[in-house]
Amino acid sequence: MVSQSERAYELLRSQIVHWQIPPGAHLSEVQLAERLAVSRTPLRQAIQRLAHEGLIRMTPGRGAQVSEIALQDVVHLFQMREALEPYAARLCARRPDRARFAALRADFETQRAELEGDGPADGDYTRYYELIGRLDKAVDEVAGNPYLVTSLAGLRGHLQRLRQIARRRPARMLRTVTEHLSICAAIEEGDESRAAEATAVHISNSLRHILAVMAEDVGGGLLGGGAEFDTAPRRTT
Repeated sequence: MVSQSERAYELLRSQIVHWQIPPGAHLSEVQLAERLAVSRTPLRQAIQRLAHEGLIRMTPGRGAQVSEIALQDVVHLFQMREALEPYAARLCARRPDRARFAALRADFETQRAELEGDGPADGDYTRYYELIGRLDKAVDEVAGNPYLVTSLAGLRGHLQRLRQIARRRPARMLRTVTEHLSICAAIEEGDESRAAEATAVHISNSLRHILAVMAEDVGGGLLGGGAEFDTAPRRTT
């Protein structure tokens, strides 16, 4: 059975990474506890976990607020990705158990065919992002290094949040799926160097795209401005 603390953590984290609670928003424990239907103690535990991950910032005298997204933070995040993810892919390519990457490769082939057509009919890329999540999980499990996995887990929430501001331009989405396909293919074939290189190329291209989007949105309030966030339950009509 999921504890109240774990439930509060999962719900609050989801709302933060999907921008239902925007960067810079101040968090009211009373309103959040009511909104998430949990008591204050497990909520505080959840907030502490998210603060440890860097998704929430604790400020003396001001309490908790969702961390803002600064340009330098994005650069630092991608520097960590460059240090960790290519090596994780290299480890996966060394392992004898690489069959799941063959299945992922087939799924990315399907996604590429869809994107080369008209893309998702409703413009919803949820299934594609779920596929990326499956790739992340496979890399974590096959790499087999618990210290590396812990470090990567600390990056994932921030990456999910950044995906919400990335423009879903068809050309970039197609390039992204092709990049993920290359990573899967290299790991499946046991080519360590190519797996690491394909991962590094994907990270570099992703960083350039994110920085371009952030430059376009400067002044638009997208990155967080400390606005008060109403965490009270919503009325339905």
